[in-house]
Amino acid sequence: MLGGAVACQPADDSKAPATSAPSTATAAPTTGAPTTVAPTTAAPTTSKPAKSKKAAVPNFVGMGLQSAQDTAQELGFYGLTSHDALGRGRMQALDRNWKVCNQSVPAGTTAATSTTLDFGAAKLEETCPAKEGEAPSTAGGKMPDFTGKSMKTARAALDSSTSITATDATADGRMVLMESNWQVCGQTPSPGAALNGQPVEFMVVKFDEDCP
Repeated sequence: MLGGAVACQPADDSKAPATSAPSTATAAPTTGAPTTVAPTTAAPTTSKPAKSKKAAVPNFVGMGLQSAQDTAQELGFYGLTSHDALGRGRMQALDRNWKVCNQSVPAGTTAATSTTLDFGAAKLEETCPAKEGEAPSTAGGKMPDFTGKSMKTARAALDSSTSITATDATADGRMVLMESNWQVCGQTPSPGAALNGQPVEFMVVKFDEDCP
């Protein structure tokens, strides 16, 4: 009796090559302990303010305003202002049309160049006043006497909330536009009256005219 035949399996010569599994291990980065740098604070430096230079103030009276300003700047004075010496409140728009009548720092004085020099000026064809008049003031709540003052000066002296009317005192009925060219002939309320917020009216003429 024949035993069951066992089929011989052919030898497998084509075995798959052995492949090693890829290494998935990743080296952990080495992180050193964080280093903290202490902020360095520079010591505050205290510099002494530069000392203001000094210079002798010359006599500017009689000079043209522009020439006076140029001379002052050559000496180191750069803080320069000017005003209408006749008290009309006009602006010195064209310096060459004005001359110096007085100066805030007397001639011959040695002053720091940081000092502000103020020039009282008049137009070239005008005569400088011997002394500047004081500006009108409403101190004490009383109406000043504005007679002969410019309309611009009168307006500036009153509170900005005051209702003001300026009327041509002549029969011409002209518009009062450039108030520094008009002078006060009459006013309501009268000088010395209490100011309590009431409207103010001025009668005016031009400076080269006589009050009616």
